[in-house]
Amino acid sequence: METVYDNLVIPSLTGNIRNDIYSFLVRNHCSQTAEHCMKVGEEAGKIARRYGYHDPEAAEYAGYLHDISAVFPNEIRIRVSERLGIEVLPEERTFPMIIHQKISKAMARQLFQIEEDAILNAVGCHTTLRKGAGELDKILFVADKIEWDQSGTPPYLHHIVQQMEMSLNHAAFAYIRYLWDQRDKLRVVHPWLAEAYEELRSGIEAAG
Repeated sequence: METVYDNLVIPSLTGNIRNDIYSFLVRNHCSQTAEHCMKVGEEAGKIARRYGYHDPEAAEYAGYLHDISAVFPNEIRIRVSERLGIEVLPEERTFPMIIHQKISKAMARQLFQIEEDAILNAVGCHTTLRKGAGELDKILFVADKIEWDQSGTPPYLHHIVQQMEMSLNHAAFAYIRYLWDQRDKLRVVHPWLAEAYEELRSGIEAAG
């Protein structure tokens, strides 16, 4: 039966998830994404250890996996999502780049045999975060923003690093607030991002 993965080069899994993902991305002509994913995995591990997360290896895995959907060009991501049975929100139809987080989650499970919910959930919300985000969700979210996939230094980096001295929640909120303050310029405001903004803002304000 034909699947959305038929045109991809899928190497045999070796048990070394870092190497498997790097090989997968490189062999599918996504070398730059491969480098980015390796850096995010390493950064996620550092952040996990900094805040005492119980499974820093899981944080690394989430980082390695988060952008594996880069193998699908932006223009076919809605079609791929529908064929994978992924719910597509109106904002994602308008700006398909955002749905890559959900596709990566499905691929992590189906192609790389990841079964741990914490890893899958983190991969699935690494661009927007979400309401009720877990600790690993926030670790990957922050790691991805620190090790961004564009040239130069992120304009928000100093603020995130500064807020990391306060807490992981403060660091995650620093980036969401950066986007929120310029939401009128964004193509869309994803509802998950809006919900995460409100929840983190309320929690930080309540904590004083």
